[in-house]
Amino acid sequence: MKNSDWLTNYDATNETFWQNEGKKIAWKTLTITTIALTMSFATWFLFSVVVIKLPKIGFQFSDNQLFWLAAMPGLAGGLLRILNTFLIPMFGTKKVITVTTFIKIIPLFMLGFAIMDPSSSFGYFMFIAFLLGIGGGDFSSYMPSTSLFFPKKELGTALGVQAGIGNFGVSLVQLLSPLIIGLSIFSFMGGGEIVAETGKTIYLENIAFIYIIPLFLVGIWAWFSLKSIPVVASFKEQMDIFGDKHTWYCTLTYFMTFGTFAGMAAAFPMMIKSLYVPLDSDLDPLIFAFYGPLIGSATRVIFGKIADKTGGAILTHITGIALIILFSVLIFGGFLTPKTMDQFPYFVGIVMLIFFFTGIGNAAT
Repeated sequence: MKNSDWLTNYDATNETFWQNEGKKIAWKTLTITTIALTMSFATWFLFSVVVIKLPKIGFQFSDNQLFWLAAMPGLAGGLLRILNTFLIPMFGTKKVITVTTFIKIIPLFMLGFAIMDPSSSFGYFMFIAFLLGIGGGDFSSYMPSTSLFFPKKELGTALGVQAGIGNFGVSLVQLLSPLIIGLSIFSFMGGGEIVAETGKTIYLENIAFIYIIPLFLVGIWAWFSLKSIPVVASFKEQMDIFGDKHTWYCTLTYFMTFGTFAGMAAAFPMMIKSLYVPLDSDLDPLIFAFYGPLIGSATRVIFGKIADKTGGAILTHITGIALIILFSVLIFGGFLTPKTMDQFPYFVGIVMLIFFFTGIGNAAT
């Protein structure tokens, strides 16, 4: 363990060390891990786009099945976060970030080839969706890693920048996917699917294959550039957090804030498809999908520094109250059982506000 990959004398609480050496190391680490995290989020939310297009190229999945495909990466990510919580103290930043970056390439290959095979079953897509949950699970490795490199006074800003920019990966995949599926980039692999409604050829497999090379390059960058900080804590000492009531309080508040962000980001395109496309067949859910995650991500970056000054409690309270009001309006205002397209702008506006407040809450927690 005591080799050049480990920074055994790193001390972010020492102001002299921080100014002379620590700050440079910390921000270099933050840059690499933030880019890696952005790629994690992009792969994690691939199915939020894929489920919109699968029926158009001949896959006979029900709306219920499509919602399950959109939800599975989130469910898997939640479970895998428990495991990832313990990886940084055991193996260090360098190994964990590198391995989790490389491993996401496997389900991307699987997804691309599954899309090109019209006989691919719902169960197989569910399995791939579960594996893509790795991109959500490793989020709980990034946060502890960053916490080791920064002093407490700058930690809110660092975490806000990392998580906020990382969350942009959701908008990235939802914004770029409609553009890249029209390009025959990987046609040499035998792709290309006919859209029954229009007769046009799209390349839906691009959504998966396009991220393989960036992930590989980021993995190489992480391996050769990252360092690790030793954590002196036994497994039992790490498990002690489960006996602390504040662990569960923070879990509940984060479930409210980030759980809402992730759940709505995954479901929003399918909500438009199932609720409003029947009222207007020309409506494209992906035109609107990326705005919400974009707003939530930007808000998280901005309010990270504000949370350092105000403390997290007040912002968490504001978020909780706002979300209760907004979801009440969404449910009881009839926007989930629309009768006309006149309700659609209000539906989108309410959802955008939900994303805005989840960004504030994520920064606070």
